[in-house]
Amino acid sequence: MPKAIYFISDAHLDSETEEKEKIKEKRLIDFLERIIPDAEALYILGDLFEFWFEYKNAMPKEHFSVLIQLKRLVDSGIKIYYIAGNHDFWLGDFLPQKIGIKICKEPIWVSHQGKKIYLTHGDGLAKKDRGYRLLKRILRNKINIWLYCQIPSDIGIPLAKKIARLSRSHTSQKVKNWEDYINFARNKISEGFDAVVMGHIHQPILQDFKSGIYLNTGDWFEHFSYGKLVEGKFLLEEYKCRDRFSNLSGQMERKA
Repeated sequence: MPKAIYFISDAHLDSETEEKEKIKEKRLIDFLERIIPDAEALYILGDLFEFWFEYKNAMPKEHFSVLIQLKRLVDSGIKIYYIAGNHDFWLGDFLPQKIGIKICKEPIWVSHQGKKIYLTHGDGLAKKDRGYRLLKRILRNKINIWLYCQIPSDIGIPLAKKIARLSRSHTSQKVKNWEDYINFARNKISEGFDAVVMGHIHQPILQDFKSGIYLNTGDWFEHFSYGKLVEGKFLLEEYKCRDRFSNLSGQMERKA
């Protein structure tokens, strides 16, 4: 039996109260530990952290235990890919060099179990995202990143966290129209992809177009949902706690 391919996104670690963060982190670490025996690859489709910015000699210290658990997966032979999201503009070399995660700053396509899969975070796909698409180019500009690095880390990191929270609040008001994302997936499937997997809208969705699958992984702070490919079949599941998996596919599936 081939090993499973897992997809998660939008944990937004360090975005809530201390109590909620502890619950979120514990559940995520438990999930990552649980998949080690049967996972071939894990795709993180963006926004694992509410904010991530690396200075030359400094980085956010919160949720270091999650990084340790991800390193355990890599050391066990599981490949981890991180597709950058709208909170991941400033990913540096720490994750690839120290953890072993492959960073993908643009959407990618992969092939697993005979399925051609298009992977993207999903930011910038909505029709009303013209302003964001311009902002994305500005924030990822190497000169602007260098300029921000000149701000002392003790000021720069807290400031960026506040901006990230405002960004999430703003974005959450603009992703209610799921049809833009469904239409994007339908178009990609018409180009020959067997599946389109994304995150960003924080809504778990599994839609079968007959000619292909649209899977949105949801989030890891309200739904605790994730995608899975096993024996050529895409599943949408919820992770509640150790030894308790809940299959959301029947609840969230939408027929074209």
